[in-house]
Amino acid sequence: MKQIRAASDRGYQHHDWLETHYSFSFADYYDPAHMGISILRVINDDRIAPAGGFPTHPHQDMEIVTYVLDGVLEHKDSMGNGSLIRPGDIQRMSAGTGVRHSEFNHSDQQPVHLLQIWLLPNRKGVTPGYAQKHFPPSERRNLLQLLVSPDGSAGSISAHQDGLIYGTLLEPGKSVCHELAAERIVYVHIARGKAVINNETLGDGDAITLSEEPQVKLTGVEESEILLFDLPQGPGGRQHR
Repeated sequence: MKQIRAASDRGYQHHDWLETHYSFSFADYYDPAHMGISILRVINDDRIAPAGGFPTHPHQDMEIVTYVLDGVLEHKDSMGNGSLIRPGDIQRMSAGTGVRHSEFNHSDQQPVHLLQIWLLPNRKGVTPGYAQKHFPPSERRNLLQLLVSPDGSAGSISAHQDGLIYGTLLEPGKSVCHELAAERIVYVHIARGKAVINNETLGDGDAITLSEEPQVKLTGVEESEILLFDLPQGPGGRQHR
């Protein structure tokens, strides 16, 4: 099964300091046909203007992953963490029983472009937690690198959820493959560039859901930055549509 989510069909809002595209229903954007895929609840494609940002606000029982494409994002939270998130960094915040945080563009000149990703936890009420790690581009160049997992395997960041998040930087003509196990589905998001995913050509912001296919093949058409989500199917990972 293939289902394409075109970038042009996503939700859109533009505030004074924030321009964002919503892959799934979020805030004032509501589309009952796009409430998430399996445990993947949010992919917000955000562009934050210089010196703009999200003031302190709460979260609970959600695994939140931040992926910066351009610029530098400044993070502060009620756990006492303060950090700068740059391209190549992956940040995971487990909201658990409750956490408050803020996110601001660290620069007064350069915009920040990031993906905000939310995953439903595999159990509620965990102690809030934080992790951040840099993944050098060379480790993802024409390779699928595991970035987030339930157990921190292969050097990934652990999170209280049952999905696997991979990243790749594909050159034109280069391919990577991912074997799809039974009872799993894949969601591929093109952060930027253009690539062919199982014979479907996708560009900036496009995505595709794949299931009941033994293998997922990604081939670069242009220089591309891509995230692949390997997600549970069935009662533990129901598809939200």
